[in-house]
Amino acid sequence: MKTFRTAFLSLAVGSLTLAAAEVDVSKLPPPSSKKDLTYENDIKPIFEKSCFKCHGPEKQKGKLRLDSLAAVFKGGENAPNLIKGDSAKSTLVHSVARLDPDEAMPPDGKGDPLTKETVGLIRAWIDQGAK
Repeated sequence: MKTFRTAFLSLAVGSLTLAAAEVDVSKLPPPSSKKDLTYENDIKPIFEKSCFKCHGPEKQKGKLRLDSLAAVFKGGENAPNLIKGDSAKSTLVHSVARLDPDEAMPPDGKGDPLTKETVGLIRAWIDQGAK
């Protein structure tokens, strides 16, 4: 017999998996063909420009920080947000690609949406192992 905690965790994980499965990943822009992408050189500047205001050192909405590689891997309330080697299953990508209007980042009125090219860079970085 499952304990309450085990049952709750199973339900929560199942809900996250279900939520991720509900987005149409065929609408994702393709990964960039750029090679050897790194967090420091290629991804952090994107996050700094578009995400740090709400997910940086001063504020962490949803307990998500994007200002260091370790913080990105840690994820937020809905961790994991990034699945190394599989950008199509990474909720971070789903959010910045705006696949689900309720989870779109940045939210309407809080900044400009990332371009398809920028989402493609993030996808390629994750697919290359998120270094």
